[in-house]
Order: sequence, then C-alpha cells, then structure tokens
Amino acid sequence: MLHINNLSIQFSNRYLFDDVSFTVNKKDRIGLIGRNGTGKTTLLKLIKGIEQPESGIIAFPNDYQIGYLPQEMKFSSTKSIYEESKSAMAELERVSKTIHSITDEISNRTDYESKEFLNLTQKLSELSDRFNHLGGNSMDATIETVLVGLGFERTDFLRAATEFSGGWQMRLELAKILLSQPDCILLDEPTNHLDIESIQWLENFLKNYDGSIMMVSHDRNFLNKVTNRTIEIANANVYDLNLPYNLFLIAREEQKQNQLSAFENQQKQIAQTEKFIERFRSKATLATRVQSRIKQLDKIERIELEEEDNSALKFSFPECKESGKTVCDIINLSKFYGELQVLNNINYQVGRGEKIAFVGKNGEGKTTLSKIIAGLEGYYGKMELGYNVQIGYFAQHQAELLDADDTVFGVIEKAAIGDIRTRIRSLLGAFLFSGEAQMKKVKVLSGGEKSRLALAKLLLQPINLLILDEPTNHLDMRSKDILKNALIEFKGTAIIVSHDIDFLQGLTDKTLYFKNKEIKEYLGDINYFLDKIQLDNIKELERKQAESRAQSENSSTNKKEWLDKKQNYKEQNRLKKLLTKLEEEIFEIEENVSIMEKEFENPDFFSNLEISRKKQKDYDNLKILLNLKYEEWSNITGELDETN
Repeated sequence: MLHINNLSIQFSNRYLFDDVSFTVNKKDRIGLIGRNGTGKTTLLKLIKGIEQPESGIIAFPNDYQIGYLPQEMKFSSTKSIYEESKSAMAELERVSKTIHSITDEISNRTDYESKEFLNLTQKLSELSDRFNHLGGNSMDATIETVLVGLGFERTDFLRAATEFSGGWQMRLELAKILLSQPDCILLDEPTNHLDIESIQWLENFLKNYDGSIMMVSHDRNFLNKVTNRTIEIANANVYDLNLPYNLFLIAREEQKQNQLSAFENQQKQIAQTEKFIERFRSKATLATRVQSRIKQLDKIERIELEEEDNSALKFSFPECKESGKTVCDIINLSKFYGELQVLNNINYQVGRGEKIAFVGKNGEGKTTLSKIIAGLEGYYGKMELGYNVQIGYFAQHQAELLDADDTVFGVIEKAAIGDIRTRIRSLLGAFLFSGEAQMKKVKVLSGGEKSRLALAKLLLQPINLLILDEPTNHLDMRSKDILKNALIEFKGTAIIVSHDIDFLQGLTDKTLYFKNKEIKEYLGDINYFLDKIQLDNIKELERKQAESRAQSENSSTNKKEWLDKKQNYKEQNRLKKLLTKLEEEIFEIEENVSIMEKEFENPDFFSNLEISRKKQKDYDNLKILLNLKYEEWSNITGELDETN
C-alpha cells in the first residue's frame, strides 16, 4: 500500500499541490486527470522519487517495488530486444538462484527435526510461491506474450534495441516494466507510442494486473476501459472518487452543484444574520442576542467555490480556395527503405472534402504514405495532386523541429507573413499563450505546449488538404475536443493518422487500414472499422473451427437444448433474487438520502462546518451509490428480459 500524506510542492510561486493526501491500494487502477500544467507528471515523479516535495511524506513498505514509464526517455542499451526484456526479470533470476542454493543445502542435511532445517524448508516454500507468481516456469513464453502484445515481431527479438526508433524503445521500456511485475505501475501517457491493436492488448493486460496502477492519460476510451478510480488534480488539490472516467465526470458535476447549493444556503444564512445584527445593533434590550449572532457569524467557516478554469483552445481553420474534385491520385505506388519494403503497389484516390483516418500497427506505412502525399518522401509509382491543392502537414514529431532557443512569439513571428503579422498575439492567445507565456523559450515548454505551438504555426497559411500525424499526443482532453470540433467544421480535405479511438469517433468518414504493405478501405468511422475487424476475426476463427463444431453440434443437439433450458431457468431465478435484493437496497438508500436532504434544509445545518462537510460528503457518496444501483438494476432487468 502506498500513502501520500500532506504533500505540497510549488513552482514559480504557484502551488501544484497544497497539503494533498490519498492512499493507493492494491488492485487500484487510477486515472490521473487534469489540465496540462496542473502537476500530473510531477506527482508521478514525486512518487517514484525522481523529485522531492516541499513538504509531506510518500510512504510505502521497504520491499515495495514501483515501475515508472515517463513520456520520453533516452535509451542506450546494446542488448537485443529479448535480452533487454529478460533483464527486467532480475528478481526471478535471484529467486531461482536462491532456490537452487537452499535445495542443495537441504539435500546435504540430515537434521530434519532442527529449527534451522524447518526454517530452510519454510523459506524454500515461500520462494517457490514467489517463483511461480513471477512466472518462473514460463519465463520465455511470458516474454514472448508481452513483446508480441506490444507489437514486436518474433523476428525482432534478436535485433539490437538501438536499431529501433524512440517510439519502439518506449514500447520496450513498457514491456520491461510489465515483465518486472512491480507492486505499483506509474504510466505517463502510455498510449502515445502505441497503435490501436497494441492499446487493446495493453487494456486487457492492465485490467488483469495483480498490483496497482496509476496512469496519466488523455485517452478517454483507454481510461474508461482500464480504470476503476479517478483522481483529478485542480487548484492545487485532488478530487478522488472510486469511479472510472465517464462516471467520475458525472459525479464531479453533482459535487460541484451540491457545493454551489451549500454555498448559496450559507450565503443566505450569513445575509440573514448580518441583517439581524445591523437592524438591532442599537437596541440595548437585544444587545446579548446581537453579540451572540456576531460570535456565531465569526465561527462560521466560509465555503469557498472551486475556481473554474474556463480558458480553452479556440480556433478555426482559415478560409482557402476550393481544390479540384480529385485531391490526390495514387497509382501503383511502392516504397522501400533500403531492402525493406513498406508499401506495395498502392492504388487509392482521395476526394475533395473527405476526412480519412489512417490506422494500423506502427511500421505498416501510415506515416510514410502521409509524407509521400505531403511531398516529403520519394517513392516508386505515381502520385498526383489535384488542381489547386494546398497542403498543411503536422508530423508526430513536429514539435521537436521548433527552435529550442527561440521564444513562443518569435516562432510565430518568423513564420507569419502578410496581415497575420498584426494578429500574432491574438493567435497565440487562442492557443493559450497569453501575456508572459508568449515570451517563454521553446526549450522550457511542456510537450503539450510545444504541440499547441506547432499547430498554431501550421495555421498561418490557408490550406485545403490537411495531413495530421498523431496530432493529439500531449494535448489535454479539452484541447483535443476543440481541435476535433475545428476539424469537423473544416471545409477542406483531411488525412488523420491517429491511434486515439475517442478522437477519431465521429470525425472521419473513411478508414484506411494498413497491413502487410497494403491498404484496405472501410467506408465508415473508427467504430465501424473496429466492428468490421472484430467480425472479420470471428469469421476467420469460425472458418477454422467449422468442421469440428458442426460435428459436435450434430451429435449433441438434443442434450444441448435440454441443458440450455435448465441453465436458462437457473439464470432467471438468480436474476430475480438479485433484483429483489437490489430493490431493497435502493429503497434503503433513497430513505437515507431523503433524511439527509431534510437536514440540509435546516438553517443551522452549516453552523458546524466540519460536521456539515462530512454530511455533505456522505450525501454525495450516497447519490453516487444510488445512481450505480439504478444502473445495475436496469442492466439486470435487461438481462432478465433476454432470458424470457
């Protein structure tokens, strides 16, 4: 168990955390959320011990292991992918050696009744359990499962890690953390370097992980599938609920509304008290009562509303001349890097106004084809742009191309031409760079700030073909939403390379799937594509098993029908019992909620703020529990209907 007690830290005279406390329990899957710059990454570094707090304590047992994946890191190992992965299982090696040592010692002893012998056998038993827990009997298979799950080919295992790009090296670092099985895993934007298939594998792995997990992510879909608890960092404080992201947002909004109601009730009470004091202050006969009210007013601990940061990334793409009907025509296109072929005989036509998602595993050619269309890569075959096509290209590493020693303002000033030069400060303000922030050096900006600056630079010229390669990396959720809305309103043609399922949903109208050097078109958005891929996989599995399944079904049809009816009857009884129990629980919770709401109506309720806060928190938790019970009741009712 990990304890964060009274944690405080500040940068540039601004508190990131002020007297923050919470506990991380085993099996917690915590989503750490908040705007860019609120301190999410800093909190992970504090827990890992990379940075030190100004005050407070982070406590955990001596043998407690923490694994940490940063957003970026330098990698210098010359080992092969397999050997580097195996090095993460050092504890397993140590346990194995100790087991062999104790086994040898026991085999040479004859004092079977002695205390020392019994201690050795006890220790051997404990080590054997630990060895099995760490997967000692299937180490090679475990390493292979994790590496393949994260997208490595088996032919990659013996290649040196230094042969791979930074994104693949980050995957290797993630693999090492998963293989080492620490008590707590800290992940900072783990999906930035993964493709959709690897993300889906990681989701399943983390959901079944035996330890605790705390992750920073701006991927709603990933958070909802993995987490069971959400902690929001805002206003130097944490807001902590045992709910996944979507349900957390609903509960937080209820909390804010309840807090607003409590604030308004308290303000009403204060106004009435002040009115009484003002009206009867001069009456000697009421002096005692007036003084009592003054003391009562002084004792009230004032409720303060949370400060809302409503600033947001607001922009729209500038108007541009319309392109021809055909934006890009690709004919028999192939691409090689040395002897490595990435694309083979690609044929595709991009039409005006289309919004196309490029998806598939990393290394399958998504970025390569994007660069070819943008005119940044050579190729074999034919690729023609249509009439009046004006391209804007945002690369997944575009932020790294910015001049580190230049200022935010300087970057835009150098790129701006014409009338836009008179509106540089307004443009930067729209991208959340205002006042002194415009004079910041690029090298001190966060990853999200650099991405926003690179996007701002892209918008300086009118374009009608927009090519975006992983545009959401390092953007917070609000910025992603506004970028998405701007893209939906964009009148031109857009090609978007992304693994962010939530971002792509409802944005694109076509999906190009890159696999085995070829592309396949799906006429729908990412949800349609995922449904089709899953259906294709199921059909493939069914084809492989059709013969044996048909034979099995023919030989046992009558028995199966009887068993199905029997099972269906049992299931109906089970669901009915669950419904009865749930309805009793809902009635009891509703009664308690009603009692507490009557207490809130009492004007004296807020006179003791400590008690009122506890009551308010209990009330909030009851409302959340009630909503969950309603949802559970609805689900079980649906299940019961299906069994009839």
